[in-house]
Amino acid sequence: MPEAVIELTGLTKEFPADPPVLGLSQVSLRVGAADYVAVVGPSGSGKSTLLNVLGLLDRPTSGSYLLDGIETTSMPDSARTRLRGSRIGFVFQSFHLLAHRSVVENVMLAEVYGGRDRKNRRTRALEQLDRVGLSHRVNFPPERLSGGERQRAAIARALLGEPSLLLCDEPTGALDSKNTETVLALFDDLCAQGLTIVVITHENEVSGRAQRRLRITDGVLSEDP
Repeated sequence: MPEAVIELTGLTKEFPADPPVLGLSQVSLRVGAADYVAVVGPSGSGKSTLLNVLGLLDRPTSGSYLLDGIETTSMPDSARTRLRGSRIGFVFQSFHLLAHRSVVENVMLAEVYGGRDRKNRRTRALEQLDRVGLSHRVNFPPERLSGGERQRAAIARALLGEPSLLLCDEPTGALDSKNTETVLALFDDLCAQGLTIVVITHENEVSGRAQRRLRITDGVLSEDP
């Protein structure tokens, strides 16, 4: 069996309280290269906790998390930060674009802390903007873009480091139906190009486009028929 991009085994996350609050309960999951997975569930079900653990933003209490075959749970914080920067791209509902920077400059900012060669940073940013269909908007300020274009710029920024995993948290939550379709079509293309995508969403239109749909309830993750 090919190596998984994500492999969780018996993953549990507890938050300090009396008694402890269970965020994730014995979660096991395998996600391969070029898989497109949607995670759905009600508010407070554990979606954000799962996203934070997958993104190496938080540590599980117990269990195993292999990212591209690398055990992450025992790594020091500095190594986790480097791994996150080289393997994971993030897309959020809010675009987090700087108003006083052009589109291409916003994308270039993704590498400021990555340690890659500055010389070709603009070229790499332009390549990713072309990949998401924004080569005609590279010098525009974000305020001149539509909501869908802003989200595509944010996706280009997430792709700049050539991650193996794209984690998306309600990526179409601020978009109308037309721009939602544009972003979902882009996700389809990226998946076809070999990128692994995990989307946290409450929208049926979004989860319906994924290859697999998972449901999380009270911290328990299961396949959703």
